[in-house]
Amino acid sequence: MGISAYKSIRVKLFLTFLLTTLVVVAGMYAFMLGSLDRGFTAYIESRQKEKVTWLTDSLSEYYANDPGWKKLTGNKQKWMELIWQGNEHRVRRLKPWINEALNEPADVWPPKLPENYAPGLFRSLELSIMLLDQDKKIIFGRRETLQELELHPIHHQGQTVGFLGLMPVKRVNHSVELQFMERQTQSFIVIAFFMVLLSAGLALLLAYTLGGPLKRIAAAAKALAVGRYDFRLPVETSDELGQLALNFNDMAAALEQSEQARRRWVADISHELRTPLAILRGELEALQDGIRPLSREAVDSLFGDVMRLNRLTDDLYQLSLSDLGALSYRKIEVDPVEILEEDLAALAAEFDSHSLQIDLVNNLPGRIKIHADPDRLSQLYRNLLKNSSNYTDIGGRLEITVFQQSGKLVIIFADSAPGVPEQEIGHLFERFYRVEQSRNRHHGGAGLGLAICSNIVQAHGGAIHAENSALGGLAIHIQLPVKS
Repeated sequence: MGISAYKSIRVKLFLTFLLTTLVVVAGMYAFMLGSLDRGFTAYIESRQKEKVTWLTDSLSEYYANDPGWKKLTGNKQKWMELIWQGNEHRVRRLKPWINEALNEPADVWPPKLPENYAPGLFRSLELSIMLLDQDKKIIFGRRETLQELELHPIHHQGQTVGFLGLMPVKRVNHSVELQFMERQTQSFIVIAFFMVLLSAGLALLLAYTLGGPLKRIAAAAKALAVGRYDFRLPVETSDELGQLALNFNDMAAALEQSEQARRRWVADISHELRTPLAILRGELEALQDGIRPLSREAVDSLFGDVMRLNRLTDDLYQLSLSDLGALSYRKIEVDPVEILEEDLAALAAEFDSHSLQIDLVNNLPGRIKIHADPDRLSQLYRNLLKNSSNYTDIGGRLEITVFQQSGKLVIIFADSAPGVPEQEIGHLFERFYRVEQSRNRHHGGAGLGLAICSNIVQAHGGAIHAENSALGGLAIHIQLPVKS
């Protein structure tokens, strides 16, 4: 059953992009209406101010030839010529109202306009002005509108000779304005419609472009959840989605390796436990059947098998603790060479039984201190010493070299033959790995000693590696930080 449509990431991305576009378009529409209204009004008012300035200058020039406005008073035709200079086309358009104005009293201006007057959005300036003398008496005007006038003085030779009265700018016909705004709105709606269609196409493209990788990642995560650790995502881009796919592949590879290691771990543990148990079972069955007499030698053999099984379980327990970080480390300032000398003395009898010669070469300039857990350090030394004791041929040699290099304490355990094939050296610190093909517990451990050593060294901030020894055997190099 697939993801329902309303839950699909592609649908959500598409709706998100489309809704964003619609919000932007709606915002642009509201802004356009307000801006157009305010801008157009401001434009008209600015043009009117310029025209008022021009009219006051023209009337000032006229006053120079007609002091006291004597010739102009009562001459409405002359007044119209003054205010409509160069605008014959407007005169023709307003001719019906101009003729009506000529029939009114000589000092009445502007003409009373009918309700259906609609030459434009705003009242024409020429139909909104009056002329007053220096005493603010009407030359051309309407008395009922005197209180509403905005007066602009007319100056001549530094004196105020009259006033040009400007009626408040009013919109005289809202239907015309609405028609104009509707035309603009219709144009914007057509543009917005195509913008939304284009945005929907782009949103659909982006939704599929971004939703595709996300759906693949979701499918891959589901595959991991059911144990398909071999699932990998294609890395098609170098952006965040590509990096996410790359990180997912790294995680899947790590999980796959972890699962393989777990299976090897379980298989190896079962094999390692099966072998000593099979030996014990065989010896016990031989005792039960009377094939082998119950003697001290038989009991010693059984005890040895039990101890080998006990050592194996102890090693597994120690390794599991170190993997979990649960090994307790009580680090103090210790002398690593002193601990090494004590462990060599404790295992001297075992070395003598194998006729193994031990040489400790101390190249340190003096006593040295490191921050370490003395018990874990002793465990590290003893594992390596027993490893040489178990695998070095009788009559062989173990040379331990201690020196300081680049602020590190270096300890090398180098023994004699037999050696380790070069291709197998890199696997020595893996769990249950042993060089010899036989897995007889009488010839060695379970292959956990070096893995435990590696964990102990790493817990002390050091490093450990193996290489072939100049003596013909194996050399284990240990580096531990020195306390400054």
